[in-house]
Amino acid sequence: MKALFSNKQSIFFLLFLALLSCQHAEQKTDLDYKLLELDYAEGFKVYQGIGFKVLEVLQAFPGKHQPFRYLVMEQQGEIPKGKFDAIIQLPVKKVILTSTTQIPHLEYLGESSTLIGFPNLDLISSEKVRKMIHLGKVKDLGKGAQTNVEMVIDLAPDWIMISTLGEDLRNLDLFQKSGIPAPLNGEYLEGHPLGRAEWIKFTGALLGRWEEAHQAFEAIKNAYEEAEALAKKNDQTHKPKIMSGVMYKDIWYVPGADSWGAKLIQAAGGDYGFKDHPGTGSIQLSYEYVFEKAQDADFWIGAADHNSLEEMGKADPRYTYFQAFQKGQVYTYTKKKGIKGGVEYFELGYLRPDLILKDLIKIMYPDILPDYTPYFYSRLNEK
Repeated sequence: MKALFSNKQSIFFLLFLALLSCQHAEQKTDLDYKLLELDYAEGFKVYQGIGFKVLEVLQAFPGKHQPFRYLVMEQQGEIPKGKFDAIIQLPVKKVILTSTTQIPHLEYLGESSTLIGFPNLDLISSEKVRKMIHLGKVKDLGKGAQTNVEMVIDLAPDWIMISTLGEDLRNLDLFQKSGIPAPLNGEYLEGHPLGRAEWIKFTGALLGRWEEAHQAFEAIKNAYEEAEALAKKNDQTHKPKIMSGVMYKDIWYVPGADSWGAKLIQAAGGDYGFKDHPGTGSIQLSYEYVFEKAQDADFWIGAADHNSLEEMGKADPRYTYFQAFQKGQVYTYTKKKGIKGGVEYFELGYLRPDLILKDLIKIMYPDILPDYTPYFYSRLNEK
């Protein structure tokens, strides 16, 4: 059997590995920075250098990919060596967002005034941003599935944050060629509700508001963990059974057991009726199967945009066969809306899982939080 390498080949191969190792070592020392600790988020990392931060997005979209790296220059100076997908110079005065979940980040960081553009302004419910819209300070980038690229280029923002949940990812090359930094936001891929909320630190780093973002998240995290601890202390020998979802064209959509919504139900002390169906998104089930599994559920959490039980029953009479419907224990999160119809739950809720958790605890175990008034959820009635 022939050897895989001759002696000369072996020496050359070892020298090549040594050279490659040295190159990697040099690349690591090019950036003298330390890793800033995150509590729950797994989709990004933040490194602090002298006068700059480096953001690495590890989970920008589903599937494996190389990290996206962004350099944030906190002061004027020489650009550090390294490969970056975008370079952002502070201070930042003009930004464009592409998801309502990013709007509260600006508000909590005191930077709402930096927003200059957004696709489909009607979706925004924030009162502060709506005043800016009324004054013409925020441009509507279109109501379609894609952001208007030409308008973005004309507005010349300091950066545009792209949510990879939409279709704007296809415009990434155009933004880069136009010199517009376009950091990718993959917050929706986080497994823990607080992991998603912690992306405010990502936005904070891009705005030069890292400390403010840290303080905002700490308050949210503490409130969430305190509420979760209260739920765990409660006697849960009989956890209430929870059903969720509604019908669309004879298909019942429910949150998968690994989803953000299902984890909040479980954290609140609920027995989720579809906990045996893994998945981070929606699961498609038949009415017959849902009825078999959840006809005796104690509470129905998340019943679409219905105004009353009567309206819901007329939309599909089969809803009336569930015990939760018959007992009037049906709850929706769509009642709190902006003046143009934007649902606040889909805007603020992902940053404030502590409020959602408290809402759910109040629904299932009202005695635990006797003085608490639900913020997002409301109970349907026939009036």
